[in-house]
This record gives sequence, C-alpha cells and structure tokens, in this order.
Amino acid sequence: MGLWDALTGRTKPVRANLDALFALPAAAVTLQTSAGFVATGVGSVCFRAAEGAAFAQTQKDVVELLDNDDDPDVECSTDDFGFTWLLARQSPDDLAALVTDLHTVNTSLEAQGFGPSLLCSLVGFTDPAGRTLGLVYLYKQGTFYPFAPQGPQRRDNLLELQVRDLVGDDLPVEKQLNRWMPLWGAPGL
Repeated sequence: MGLWDALTGRTKPVRANLDALFALPAAAVTLQTSAGFVATGVGSVCFRAAEGAAFAQTQKDVVELLDNDDDPDVECSTDDFGFTWLLARQSPDDLAALVTDLHTVNTSLEAQGFGPSLLCSLVGFTDPAGRTLGLVYLYKQGTFYPFAPQGPQRRDNLLELQVRDLVGDDLPVEKQLNRWMPLWGAPGL
C-alpha cells in the first residue's frame, strides 16, 4: 500500500487464496470429532454470470469437465437474486474430491478472466439431529465462515460461533461478523 492509499484510507483487495479450500477436509475431521457434523458430499460455487459467448463457453466447459461420467454430478441453477450456483456432488466419504471440484470451478472461471464474478463457495454438513451447516468460502476475502440455517429466514447464531471456534485452527475464518451473510436457499444446504 502506498502513502496516498494510506492517507485516503484505501486498501488493496485481498487476493483470493483458492488453495485454502484444500484445508476443508481437515476442518471436516474437526467438525466430526468435536461436534458430530459430517460432510454431505454436496458443495456449490456462487457467481454472477456474465453476458456473452465467452462466459457461456467457460461455464459449459467447467460443467463438462466435472460431469465426466454417467451420473450427473453437476447442476446449474439461478437463485432469487440472479446469482448462478454450480452444485457439485461427490460421495460424502470423499470430501477431497468435492473440494477439488469446487477448486476447479473457481480456478477455471478465474483463469478466463471471470474472477471478479466469483462470490463464494459452500460445502454442506449435517449432524445426527438433522441440523445443517455450511462452511462458506468468501472469494473476495479469502476467508471462511459457518452458516447454520434453522428454518426459513432463521439461523443458529450460537452454532455458528461454536463452529467458528472449532475450525479456527484449520481454516482462515472471517473475523468481521457483518460479512457472515445468510445464504437462504443455497444449493448444497
């Protein structure tokens, strides 16, 4: 940061560290042993779809790359806010493969110049009581936060804070709670 940036209060945006996604399997072990949450085998990437043939071709290529067998492993959907979600499925026992898929989506979009369109990635978890939890990676911040929906437009804040404390040694956790945005109806939860 230069002197002018310091005087005007401007900061350079944090560069996303997509390799942080590969720390999710370690965090999953912590969640399972400490809180009983297990991975569902479902994860998603949220982005703002761009207009034009280049973006459409990139999205098509990513889906074809990940959906390379007979079973559909990848689904695209658009939420109520107009954001596109690419949902990936793997065996719940193979979180590393799911993380690799999510990393592939992010890096493919980034490599084609669509990095500014990326918003977040999410990996779903559940516990024996039926509670759901998502670990959300904020692309523009390079950090994670837990999101625990508890019904329509309600979230379990206590569980989110407990999970934050549990996975803090495994993942870079977002410290500013106002960035812990609710992802109502997100594919993968």
